[in-house]
Amino acid sequence: MQRRLVLKQLTAASLLAMAGGWVSTAAAADTIKVGILHSLSGTMAISETSLKDVALMTIDEINAKGGVMGKKLEPVIVDPASNWPLFAEKARQLLSQDKVDVVFGCWTSVSRKSVLPVFKELNGLLFYPVQYEGEELEKNVFYTGAAPNQQAIPAVEYLMSEDGGGAKRFVLLGTDYVYPRTTNKILRAFLHSKGVKDSDIDEVYTPFGHSDYQTIVANIKKFAAGGKTAVISTINGDSNVPFYKELGNAGLKATDVPVVAFSVGEEELRGVDTKPLVGHLAAWNYFQSIKNPVNAEFVKKWKDYAKAKNLPNAATAVTNDPMEATYIGIHMWKQAVEQAKTTDVDKVIAAMGGQKFTAPDGYTIEMDKTNHHLHKPVYIGEVQADGQFNVVWKSKGPIRAQPWSPYIPGNESKQGL
Repeated sequence: MQRRLVLKQLTAASLLAMAGGWVSTAAAADTIKVGILHSLSGTMAISETSLKDVALMTIDEINAKGGVMGKKLEPVIVDPASNWPLFAEKARQLLSQDKVDVVFGCWTSVSRKSVLPVFKELNGLLFYPVQYEGEELEKNVFYTGAAPNQQAIPAVEYLMSEDGGGAKRFVLLGTDYVYPRTTNKILRAFLHSKGVKDSDIDEVYTPFGHSDYQTIVANIKKFAAGGKTAVISTINGDSNVPFYKELGNAGLKATDVPVVAFSVGEEELRGVDTKPLVGHLAAWNYFQSIKNPVNAEFVKKWKDYAKAKNLPNAATAVTNDPMEATYIGIHMWKQAVEQAKTTDVDKVIAAMGGQKFTAPDGYTIEMDKTNHHLHKPVYIGEVQADGQFNVVWKSKGPIRAQPWSPYIPGNESKQGL
């Protein structure tokens, strides 16, 4: 009798456990988890926090329209704190513990390089929204920012042109990590192909978080005495604020030595008095100032969201290129999932090629069918007194990315996966 009672209790407990497990699984299946992997503290927070926020805005927008395959998106946010090894730990947490179906994140190339082995090992899916140095093509990554031929090369060609000031000498100034060093390796090879000698190229690096640019700006002034000079800046993070402040303090105007930046947009200029910087340049694939109905709606949506969520400095909220790239990436991923009818990584990867999206940059842009990069337009803008950019040059239309630069020997045969 006692044995039969114990068996009944065990059977009931087992059924309850099974039912509980089933309910839990069913509840989990009601949402699709989306990882957001951006630095919300440390030197890169100045740039990455807005990408987390625009990702949340996009998720809210998609959920308000019925979600993805009828399921709501559930964001899982982590803060790798501008700590590159911590990016890998947080990526593993998102994929292994939180069981997200996709991750939108990273800014610096060192953070992206840190997480790549994790995404490859666990077959995760990463959307990377920032311009970068190229020389990489991974099955588990979609690159929604620019490759060098969609930003760096056109910018230098512009500086060398009559309209861009006809620069003959170049200061390559960057933060000391893989993106600036590899980009400058490509740019040095490009400049050599145009007949520029090494004696007319000065290459300078500073660590993350560097704040004293007095000596560097003084040296730029001296270097510029040798001929028409331009500065190509790959400084990343909050170091841009003291650099631009020092340019203003030194009276180094764009008419004397123009600076073109690859990692400074509207968000970074919010913390700077931009009046002394008028005329300096940035090269991107999008600016807030671009006039078209899709962008007007995007900018309004973001400003309204910033106020509704009471984000810091909501009254001066701005959009920028990596924010647009994040917005595009999330929407394209949604389209691919709905086309594949599953969040299975391999099937979504197969469905991503050829996805199109009408973007705030003014074009219906396409994800390349083979190389995991977007076809993107290029814009060069001049800093205005209000921190916005006046477009002074643009490409005729979207440009296909070349992940492997043709200026680096041996890259000719590496353009596809």
